[in-house]
Amino acid sequence: MKLCSQAGLHEVTQAVQHAIDIGYRSFDCAFRYGNEKEIGEGLRTKINEGVVTRQDVFITSKLWNTHHRPDLVVSACKKTLSNLGIEYLDLYLVHWPFAVKEGEELKPRDETGRSIPSDVDYIDTWKAMEECVKLGLTKSIGLSNFNSQQIQRILDNGVIKPAVHQIECHLYLNQTKLIAYNKAHGIVLTAHCPLGSPGSNAKPDTPPLLLDERLVSLSKKYRKTAAQIAIKYLIQHGVIPLPKSVNKQHLQENIDIFNFELSPDDIDCLDTFDQNIRICKFY
Repeated sequence: MKLCSQAGLHEVTQAVQHAIDIGYRSFDCAFRYGNEKEIGEGLRTKINEGVVTRQDVFITSKLWNTHHRPDLVVSACKKTLSNLGIEYLDLYLVHWPFAVKEGEELKPRDETGRSIPSDVDYIDTWKAMEECVKLGLTKSIGLSNFNSQQIQRILDNGVIKPAVHQIECHLYLNQTKLIAYNKAHGIVLTAHCPLGSPGSNAKPDTPPLLLDERLVSLSKKYRKTAAQIAIKYLIQHGVIPLPKSVNKQHLQENIDIFNFELSPDDIDCLDTFDQNIRICKFY
């Protein structure tokens, strides 16, 4: 379950509690989302109620771009742990493969509105991430939004191999080559934006993914929602989808995808949806 910043903070706490009640055990967080404290509150409530233990849940968070400088990485991880109210993360990711100007401003811009970069090399950032593992702050580390060349640099220069790589991946951006690359190197893939961009057009003359007539037709065939078909497609390609929602009905639907399989022919059909449409951009 992905917990982005678009939802209200109280909604996030309630969504975490409801998600745990219906069976969710993995929560994808990030310092950038600004809601780690509310996520932690929801988790602690369910732990205190005896519904789950800390060991039952898998908590991921991410290092933000303003904290890439090696001397800032460990303290950033500790801040996330403090926000969440836990002693360790299960997974800590480098949110993006580049750094921006250090400071309190999360998206520093110059007078023209452009992002202000920092000259920190993500290889040095990765070595500090490895220190987080050594200190017991996180059990594993990984990447987010990297390309294959950037991952290869990590593999060539790091000591700890990335356990997980989180990328934008959905039917309109199926990432076939990047999926193959990660699988070849034994890196688990998770997908953000697995439902595309519901309610908006990412490209002229292209319907929002969940309204695509071809997907709607398949949803009727399988008696599942379009979202469930899109999620199942990724799972059958060996990718772990991370749909985001605070809606109770959608949370239930998104987890109710283990009682059917898409046929090989329908998988082939869904493969043709790819249009190289990227929704998530840094700015």
